[in-house]
Amino acid sequence: MKLFTKYLKPYIGLCVLVVALVAAQSLAELFLPDLNASIINDGIIKGDIPLIWKKGIVMVLVAILVGAATLGSTYYSTKVQTSFGRDLRLDIFMKVQSFSQADVEKFGTPSLITRTTNDVNQLQQMIGMVMRMMLTAPIMCIGGVIMALKQDTELSKILVVVVPVIFVFMLITMKLTHPMFQKMQKQVDVLNQVLREQLSGVRVIRAFVRSKAEEERYDVSNMDMYRITTKAQRLMNLLHPLTTLIMSFATLVAYYLGAIRVENGMNIGNLTAFVTYLMQILMSIQMCSMMFQMIPRAMTCAGRINEVLNQVPTIPEDEEGMDDPIKNKPFEAIEFKNVTFAYPDAENPVLNDISFICRAGETTAILGSTGSGKSTLINLVPRFFDVTSGSIEINGIDIRDLPQKELRDRIGFVAQKAFLFEGTIASNLEYGKKGATEEDMWHALEVAQGKDFVMEKPGKLQSEISQGGTNVSGGQRQRLAIARAVIKHPDIYVFDDSFSALDFKTDAKLRQALAKETKGAAVLIVAQRVSTILNADRIIVLDQGHVAGIGTHKELMAGCEVYREIVLSQLSEEEVA
Repeated sequence: MKLFTKYLKPYIGLCVLVVALVAAQSLAELFLPDLNASIINDGIIKGDIPLIWKKGIVMVLVAILVGAATLGSTYYSTKVQTSFGRDLRLDIFMKVQSFSQADVEKFGTPSLITRTTNDVNQLQQMIGMVMRMMLTAPIMCIGGVIMALKQDTELSKILVVVVPVIFVFMLITMKLTHPMFQKMQKQVDVLNQVLREQLSGVRVIRAFVRSKAEEERYDVSNMDMYRITTKAQRLMNLLHPLTTLIMSFATLVAYYLGAIRVENGMNIGNLTAFVTYLMQILMSIQMCSMMFQMIPRAMTCAGRINEVLNQVPTIPEDEEGMDDPIKNKPFEAIEFKNVTFAYPDAENPVLNDISFICRAGETTAILGSTGSGKSTLINLVPRFFDVTSGSIEINGIDIRDLPQKELRDRIGFVAQKAFLFEGTIASNLEYGKKGATEEDMWHALEVAQGKDFVMEKPGKLQSEISQGGTNVSGGQRQRLAIARAVIKHPDIYVFDDSFSALDFKTDAKLRQALAKETKGAAVLIVAQRVSTILNADRIIVLDQGHVAGIGTHKELMAGCEVYREIVLSQLSEEEVA
């Protein structure tokens, strides 16, 4: 990852400091055993005050060096650890931004949130552990082994048995817990999904008095998480007491064999020094075991993150320097040519052989029963999905040959579910046009029939909007979403059933104002309400993904039975006439 090049300097500094730390400790051990041996053997170094000062000064200098190295390693490891988390979260976010709707649905929103937060945190903690322990522990272990061999070769044979046994336990534990942590992270996704549904659907839950059932549903997911986590942690936590038991047993054996060696003439100071080195070796191994407890879960998280980062978007990102063949050219028309579309892994296409053209200054309405493919057809225009076969062209150029940014800059899109971002009314309108003036905003609100209710608010344009726009009504939310598209002055307006929350009077006023505002643009409208699209230049009637009829209201009433049935289900014969 780019982290290890971007922060190479701090990383090298960390390594240097860690080596200095271990070198200082080894230096201390080179001097101190001689002093310890002298004290133990002779009782006290009588009259050798200069030697005591010399050894004391060395001890103080070593302590200062160790302290400085520890502080430095902590600083740099923290810097690398937090920077790693920051950069990885940004990489994931930017990758997800390049995903099509199909890519997002492949992973699921709860899983993507978990991978960006919980999984990154697990990796970040492991990086911190590696920086603090994994670099220090092996060098301490190697240094301890060298010094132990220097003190007594025979006693050092204890290490030949103890060290491999501990590492075997570590490897077995990692192998057993890795699949458990995979299940654990998947269960975190499930838990997040249940919680997200319950928070988003809290009104429905309360309206149907299903709070108790949802509590039980959440408890089931929570208990599954508890069981998986408990099982994995129990197995992981066995490693620490086992390592401690082996270390204690090794120390006991060292004292027992050392006592025999002392009786045979071994210096007791050398035995003390050997036990000290043995403890240093075993402590470094225990430090590794602590880190090994984090590795299985971190490996699982790394695999899940790599799945996101390695995902190739189904709609490729724009190539660098990609030309826009219709840039600075006046908009002429958008044309659907034999468009067929099927969702990934679907058995049958949702849309079949759709062809029509919508020119600048014209309004094309799309009508059909529920599930006929109206919203799917509209979502193909800004390339939320790509057509399976056929093409959609703007000014005769396939939209797949246009830069995505330039394509979407030409479109003012109002989704079926109006969504507002947390902030103010002004900040939401600026999503449509960055740097829009207050005059632009008030004009857009006037066209969208939202000026009156915004004027009544104490903060007017600076009035607060909560996340999702939950502090305004459905009709107000729709009008603000429409104003956000209007302020953009796009070439193509796309309204996906965007007038459903408006009363008939407001709907009529809005359509009249829009007709004046969109004179030079193509307008595509998906509608359930027939009265909204009676005056459209062209009406596309969809029936189970096929075109049942194309024409004006009068033409379709005369020649399209599907359209006639829809109209008469909403309007009387007199109203139609």
